[in-house]
Amino acid sequence: MRLTLFFAVLFLAITTGTTPALGQASDVPAEYQQVLSTLGKQGDFKDNVLKVNIPRNDVKVAVAGIATPTPFGFGGWVAMTKGDGGQQVFMGDLVLLQDEVNPVMSTLLDNGFDVTALHNHFFWDEPRMFYMHVHGHGTAAELAGKLKPALALIGKPGSAPPAAAASQNALDTAKLVAIVGTPGEQTGAVYKFTLGRPDLKVTEMGASINARMGLNTWAAFTGTNEKAAIAGDVAMLESEVMPVLKALRKNGLDVVAIHHHMTSDRPMVIFLHYWGIGPAERLAQGFKAAVNELGKHAGARP
Repeated sequence: MRLTLFFAVLFLAITTGTTPALGQASDVPAEYQQVLSTLGKQGDFKDNVLKVNIPRNDVKVAVAGIATPTPFGFGGWVAMTKGDGGQQVFMGDLVLLQDEVNPVMSTLLDNGFDVTALHNHFFWDEPRMFYMHVHGHGTAAELAGKLKPALALIGKPGSAPPAAAASQNALDTAKLVAIVGTPGEQTGAVYKFTLGRPDLKVTEMGASINARMGLNTWAAFTGTNEKAAIAGDVAMLESEVMPVLKALRKNGLDVVAIHHHMTSDRPMVIFLHYWGIGPAERLAQGFKAAVNELGKHAGARP
């Protein structure tokens, strides 16, 4: 049966020049297939998490006059994973224009979701962009049905001009990897590092809240070796906040926001967004200095 399905898909790809949409493959559980169908979105299933990316490809954003591609920090997402009692644990981070914030928020609240944070990631961004964290419980079908009206309000035609293409591979990523100490991922003109916190055992309703559910530290780079931009997020325990703040400021990186992504997590995890411009290597060293503070003040390094 699997072999027959494989040749059927291969024949479709050859004859039509298309490939099946990501997230519609057989490795996605049926209940999550229905979520993707309801939302009309693509997604993938990994580490027991269904993740649906909601990038703002419809928005052309400049930060301090620097053109910033969508993967640099304008890719929203929602994710869900199984918890206790047949319930799903749902989390998300939606990227919104100013005039979308309150309509989306009202729709989410009216449909039973918690809005746990609303904040900026940047200074001097044009147009102004805001980030809304969403949290909820329910069956996969219920969550998808309640989420759909809110997503329908995002990126309506005419809300913003299309994103401009950016040059690719302008950074010496090998040097960045050597500084950070782990490989990243290239997406268009952006090179991004994503670091989990395996030292933090965060659970909700019996579900493990892992890196793909948003418990991670990341850094995105774009630009050139001589003049690059960095943006990112640091996941910290309370005892790590001040050391990380000091490390970022000492290395010339601006702290943009300090906040929660979750409201009932134990241990409490606090997230810090930062941004900076300068030589790519110096920016990477600043990020690494902050990462070096994680785990140290809790008695165990990540």
